Amino acid sequence: MTEGEAAVEAEAPAVEVAPSPHVAAALTTRRMMLDVVVALAPIAVVSAAVFRWHTAVQVGLCVLTCVAAEALFARLRGRPAPIGDLSAVVTGLILGFSLPWSAPWYVAVIGSAVAIGLGKAVFGGLGYNIFNPAMVGRAFAMLSFAKVMGASAYVVERAELTVVTQATPLSAARAAAADLAAGQPLAPGVEAQLAAARELWPLFVGGVNGSLGETSALAVLLGGLYLCLRRSASWQVPAGVVLAGLALAGGANALGLTPFTALHHLLAGALLFGAFFIATDPVTSPVTPWGKFIFGLGVGGFTILLRIFSGYPEGMMFSVLLMNTTTPLLNRWTVPRPLGGPAARATGG
Repeated sequence: MTEGEAAVEAEAPAVEVAPSPHVAAALTTRRMMLDVVVALAPIAVVSAAVFRWHTAVQVGLCVLTCVAAEALFARLRGRPAPIGDLSAVVTGLILGFSLPWSAPWYVAVIGSAVAIGLGKAVFGGLGYNIFNPAMVGRAFAMLSFAKVMGASAYVVERAELTVVTQATPLSAARAAAADLAAGQPLAPGVEAQLAAARELWPLFVGGVNGSLGETSALAVLLGGLYLCLRRSASWQVPAGVVLAGLALAGGANALGLTPFTALHHLLAGALLFGAFFIATDPVTSPVTPWGKFIFGLGVGGFTILLRIFSGYPEGMMFSVLLMNTTTPLLNRWTVPRPLGGPAARATGG
């Protein structure tokens, strides 16, 4: 290489080749969180219609505690409280809608404090946490207060609300599956519960027992589609959850492992709610398109497997936390190839 050629190469601008997008629209944390609040409105309306004042108490306690905990932990770290970004509000809403209507007040308070403290603050705050904060709080509450968070906590034999006198659809399906696996006929009570749980219309529009946010698939779909259209949630995640859930649930039903069809498993429980509002958390899910889709496949697949083979009727919470641990690897394994390929390295001559 001559002296002139070396001078030209030294003055050449460096070209960085990276995957798109290269220009992004203004998508702030506050706007994304505000979109989630708006998207949860249909769920809140149906939940209030089904569970009445229980919805306001549970969700209100969670939101207030999360906001207070956010301010407290920020003060302990000597930092300004990031209340204005609405992330603590969203954490409280998600946690509140994932609780049973009958959960005592201390479950909401302790679960919310743990969600902010152990789920977010100990990692350095929003953007650094590796687990979904709301699911950290719910997992802590479920493991610590199993008696008031288990399947039996949802049901009261005599209550003013008729819906809470019935077993949740997933609990009814699990009880029926246990009898069928034992080779014995369904008990009259179990058979009646299963017949009621198989009604698709109540599962779709609302009116079944369960956690506050999972009683209406229609309300969840309306809110979830709004998030995807606003691009506050990536469609690849719920697409993966739904695809894996339908495939595994359909196969399990064909093998006689569950009395529920794939459509029943899709509409019942927290599969849709988790697909749109929990698994799509931008901090704890992958950033690449294929990573998001694979992440969703894992969440949906593990949810169905836990429903069928574990001791819990629902598996969304543990599935999300489990897949959160794979996010760094999925980001590394699914880096898109830039248009035109990587920049060529100059070679000396």
